[in-house]
Amino acid sequence: MDLLLMENKWVILLALECLAWSATAFMLYARYNMQSRFWFRAASIMLVVTGVIPQVLLGLLNFWRTKEVDLFTLVIVGLILYGLTIGKKHIQQLDRWAQKKFSGKSGNN
Repeated sequence: MDLLLMENKWVILLALECLAWSATAFMLYARYNMQSRFWFRAASIMLVVTGVIPQVLLGLLNFWRTKEVDLFTLVIVGLILYGLTIGKKHIQQLDRWAQKKFSGKSGNN
């Protein structure tokens, strides 16, 4: 099983990133357009389940199999560091944009 994962790790990582960004978009939509706490929380859980956890596990599995820090491991570490640092700022900007977009305001604020 882990051999299949390692053979397709880049495709899996790309798919996980797409799912995580889709969950982020849905989270903002649920928060500002649907104004639903339930769907906002569900999207938040989807974000963690599709983004953070499997990417870290995939990086750990890759490191365990290769016994070295290769490009794939560095990309995973880079994504995690991005999310913990400047990614937070980008998400805040996206959050402000979504709030304006879905609230129907003209954006003059």
